[in-house]
Amino acid sequence: MAKETQGNELETGFKADESKDVAVKEKEKELVSETKNPLTASTIIEEFENAQLKKELPEIYVGDTVKVGVKITEGNKERVQPYEGVVIAKRHGGINQTITVRRIFQGIGVERVFMLHSPQVASLKVERRGKVRRAKLFYLRDRVGKATRVKQRFDR
Repeated sequence: MAKETQGNELETGFKADESKDVAVKEKEKELVSETKNPLTASTIIEEFENAQLKKELPEIYVGDTVKVGVKITEGNKERVQPYEGVVIAKRHGGINQTITVRRIFQGIGVERVFMLHSPQVASLKVERRGKVRRAKLFYLRDRVGKATRVKQRFDR
């Protein structure tokens, strides 16, 4: 009787091992099918760029007034300095996406180009939406005073 129970235990143990082997083989097939995608330079670059993209960026349109928090390093200290102005241009896409922000500082127009997915851009907040009919607002460079204002848009 003891031999029979040992035989049954061995058989059930063998069946359990078979089911584990089947599960392992299925996982190996999945891994092989995932790695069948060719590891070319472009796929590696694309994966890296997707990992570097910021997830929570607000919808930004040309004409919007935005406040960009810029990281500034002074010696061993780091602080965030706000830069507020009107978005006059958007360029590129993906990880290379940039916006050009224009503001008037002490009576002089100052423009800065920010890469949105850069680690130097700490925060980005839309202060107000602008109502414009162009993709680029370079004509604001020639305007002075109240003529540089952009109408506010309330529907977005």
